Amino acid sequence: MMDWNKLLSTKRYGQDFLEPISDSRSPFHKDQDRIVFSSAFRRLQDKTQVHSMAESDYVRTRLTHSMEVASVGRSLGANAGQVIIDRHMKNTDFSAAEFGHIVSAACLAHDIGNPPFGHFGEETIRHWFKTGPLAKGYLNNLTETQKQDFLKFEGNAQGFRILTRLQNWRNDGGLRLTYATLGTFMKYPRVSSIANPLARDQAAKKFGVMQSEAEFFREIAAEIGLIRRGHEDYWCRHPLTYLVEAADDICYLVVDIEDGFKLGRLEFTETEELMLEILGTPPARYGELEDKSEKISYLRAKCIGHLIGEISEIFADHENQILSGTYKGDLLHHSRSASVFEQIEELCRNSIFNHRERVEAELRGSEIITCLLDAFYTANHEWEAYLKEKAAPAPRSQVIMNLFPENRNTLKGRYNWLLDITDFVSGMTDSFAVKQFKDLKGLR
Repeated sequence: MMDWNKLLSTKRYGQDFLEPISDSRSPFHKDQDRIVFSSAFRRLQDKTQVHSMAESDYVRTRLTHSMEVASVGRSLGANAGQVIIDRHMKNTDFSAAEFGHIVSAACLAHDIGNPPFGHFGEETIRHWFKTGPLAKGYLNNLTETQKQDFLKFEGNAQGFRILTRLQNWRNDGGLRLTYATLGTFMKYPRVSSIANPLARDQAAKKFGVMQSEAEFFREIAAEIGLIRRGHEDYWCRHPLTYLVEAADDICYLVVDIEDGFKLGRLEFTETEELMLEILGTPPARYGELEDKSEKISYLRAKCIGHLIGEISEIFADHENQILSGTYKGDLLHHSRSASVFEQIEELCRNSIFNHRERVEAELRGSEIITCLLDAFYTANHEWEAYLKEKAAPAPRSQVIMNLFPENRNTLKGRYNWLLDITDFVSGMTDSFAVKQFKDLKGLR
């Protein structure tokens, strides 16, 4: 059974003491500030959420989505925190607000590792490694876990790498967030090479830890007392992670159909019907509104508030299972509106995700990312041969290597310089990726 006193650890990497909980500004509140002021977080303003940003200045970016998720997560965390304090922690310094700060911080960072052009960018990176380096035997000298880090490239694992290594890289530990926040951030607490995760384990459908950060996460998991699944690098989730996942799910389910309506891809009637089905009955003042856009925005707000209350109750009902590590699902599917969520997902697939403009944007994104990976890989591979055997790289590769100054004078292992490439590409905004593509193609 996990222990809330350990799960709420205020320890930071490289710090031997636990920070005290202050009424004015807790360690978890500091975590939020560190994330908000990081360059990786700011770059989310120019990364696609669902819709291409060129289509409308209304649609949400990764940044606005993350802020909305954090707002919902703060409420979910505070609600859960009050239950937890009443049940387990009445004589501690923790308040319900601290739980809200932890969940909110993890929510702010939940998409921080996503590459440009949305989830399609992740798929493109995975496909490129399978059809390129793997097919040509260039990954043969990597361990199985190192190979899988690239073949299953995952924005969640990249996010943990950003938080713990790449931001403030001159100081080991990245942003030096509390272990409670880092544990809550980890939606998929396992490495990439786990062959047989538990059936129906929501925490294992992807991976969240690259080999480069595995030792660090082992330390975090031990400090906060996560339950290990067998003897592998595979753990159950931090209990508050279920609230991060729920906040994300609530936002994208309700917000996607609002965005779809505002862009003219969904009809008012079908959008209204789905939202009213979540609520059960129309809100008392709903009839006072006449403008269709205002009506949908009002229903969106009411749906989110309704779901926050319902998910808070579901978490409280399943807290014991979650603490024991036996809970494997996700909170939202216990909702009375679970069947409505399936309808929303189907509607989004048919009317939003497969819309012609979105498909064309994905095609452009695929071409851009593939071109960047080809060029950067070729340059680094030729530079590796140059450092080993003095084989002269192509002039183009010599120029490209100026983008990788740390690789120019020292011979890095292949795993490490492949990480440098995925760090660089996945860290790009949509606009910067387009600019780099045009530079490579001589189009500017």
